[in-house]
Amino acid sequence: MKVAFATTGGTTIDEHFGRAGTFAIYDITPERTEFIELRKVAEGDLDLDVVSTRGMGALHDDAVSDKIGKLEDVKIVYFTEIGGPSAAKLVRRGIMPLKAEQCTDIRETADKLSEQMRTKPAPWMRRALADERCCGPADPADPEGPCACGTDGCC
Repeated sequence: MKVAFATTGGTTIDEHFGRAGTFAIYDITPERTEFIELRKVAEGDLDLDVVSTRGMGALHDDAVSDKIGKLEDVKIVYFTEIGGPSAAKLVRRGIMPLKAEQCTDIRETADKLSEQMRTKPAPWMRRALADERCCGPADPADPEGPCACGTDGCC
């Protein structure tokens, strides 16, 4: 599954979700971690669209929604801080928001996440892995069983 890490330099989780102009994107599975890209979601190092509209209601909400749209293919986003409304927007879009300590190493975090997937995935993670395997929604009653569309692959 694709995972995004809010970063300024590509090696550590060191940015607030709203401020982040760049995310390191990894493909993480129970078997491996693979760096995919440094994804720019803003013109500069900071997402000025989000930062400059803070406290401006619908304008700010639109800027956050636009940012989330640029991350719509990820299942997890790591950051150092996030506002409650932004976290709720991520969850509604099917993206799990996860907070990390400032300057946490991305590669170590990715490896730990891979190990967690392999050894003791949380219920939400089992569902996300099943959705990935099914290329769409898995049966919510049995995430490790057959896909909701009745096949073992893409619907």
